[in-house]
Amino acid sequence: MSYSAFQAAIAQVNDILCTVNLLAWDSRTVMPPGGVETRGAQVSTLTSLARELATGDAMTRALDGARAELTNAPASDIRHRAVAQATKEIGILSRVPAALISEAAALKTRANMAWIEARAANDFAGYAPVLERMIAIQRETAQAIGFATHPYDALLNGYEPDMTLAQLQTIYGSLKAALVPLIEKATAAPSPRTDFLRRSYPIEGQKAFGLAMAERMGYDLNRGRLDDTVHPFEISFTRHDVRITSRFRESWLPGGFFALWHEAGHGMYEQGVAPEYTRSIFATDLINLYAVGGASFGMHESQSRLWENRVGRSRPFWELHFGELQAHFPEQLSDVTAHEFWRSVNQVRPDFIRVEADELTYDLHIILRSEIEAALMAGEIKVADLPGIWAEKMKTYFGLTVPNDTLGVLQDVHWSHGYVGSFPTYTLGNIMSSQFFAAARQTPEIAAGLDSGDYAPLKTFLTDNIYSHGRSSSPAETLQRVTGRGLDTGPYIADLTEKVAALTAAS
Repeated sequence: MSYSAFQAAIAQVNDILCTVNLLAWDSRTVMPPGGVETRGAQVSTLTSLARELATGDAMTRALDGARAELTNAPASDIRHRAVAQATKEIGILSRVPAALISEAAALKTRANMAWIEARAANDFAGYAPVLERMIAIQRETAQAIGFATHPYDALLNGYEPDMTLAQLQTIYGSLKAALVPLIEKATAAPSPRTDFLRRSYPIEGQKAFGLAMAERMGYDLNRGRLDDTVHPFEISFTRHDVRITSRFRESWLPGGFFALWHEAGHGMYEQGVAPEYTRSIFATDLINLYAVGGASFGMHESQSRLWENRVGRSRPFWELHFGELQAHFPEQLSDVTAHEFWRSVNQVRPDFIRVEADELTYDLHIILRSEIEAALMAGEIKVADLPGIWAEKMKTYFGLTVPNDTLGVLQDVHWSHGYVGSFPTYTLGNIMSSQFFAAARQTPEIAAGLDSGDYAPLKTFLTDNIYSHGRSSSPAETLQRVTGRGLDTGPYIADLTEKVAALTAAS
């Protein structure tokens, strides 16, 4: 046995998980509804096989052989990290019973379709039974993994290493203290003109503009593609095939292309992982049995939110590119200026839909969901309580009365996939995005590129400092290396404060 045997063993697991990803992409884009049951069985079989290979005797022997080979290798040799990382993740994975992982994998496909149908029919009651079982599985998983203080911590750690509910509450407290007065200031100012956003915009034109901008940012269509789905997502089958989706509506212009740029940010991260990490532990999440190159869900979100918000919602971006959007829709936008469009897509407007929320209210959506997830994991509330609790929290945080469950508790796909604990990573990603963007703009070439529409310098900076490292550098290490500090809400709050000042001055 040798290090190469360990690499080969991990590659096998990665191959299986990439195939699971491919089946998941198919089920969420083009699979006919009749394929749900058998697709669930296929995903369960492959996921169970991946777990068996990862936790089996052959992998143990491969790890032992790799350690023996590396006995005299210098501490700086990255192969030490590969072995240590695999050992740690396999240790956590081994605590979760195989039967539980198999059931969860089979349930995901069925739950996803149940969610789609319930969302379309505004039928939470019809979806509740499958959600109850998925939540129960997540509770059992948390107990199996173990935790020191709160069951939510066990799940959080799977998405963001070393994060706890207590830490989140401190972060959320800091953000709420800053966000509430900013939201009040922004909403007190005269509202921007937005009537033109709801005119009729043929979807093909929306896609053409959105995809052209994504390519300009750096998304490689030779190794990617765009498809339609109910809830936008990105998924990869190694860096050589990274696909994105979006959701377009003819009567709401910005939703589709901002979601596209968000997913393109994820896609560029996966496409930018160093080639030598393909099919390795640095492109494989063994805790979640997921083929992915991002260091964490939060680190991934930092990149999607950076391209969507720090770039795509910026004033220079629309001053540069509004003419191109206007060329796609000359009649609809003939009476609109670049300045009016920039203000319209940054309007602070409390709304029901998270994925279309403005920057200031977005994190309140995440806090709401985090509080519900933590209470579900602690057994403090039940699935049957969710519509009412959701409505109460929307009233508290947004002052909105939820009209139906489609615009309320049925809004997000995450719980149908068992992704309890992943929502906080969106806010963590927002925070990190501002830290990385501030660091990048210290380079004159990058700052000049943002002002001229040349996004290659920014993309190169992010690839060199974040993307190429895959999972070989933890979020904490990456933040320290790139920004010189740990997680810090300061730059994010500064960005939002600056944006509110610009929007209110422009009103």
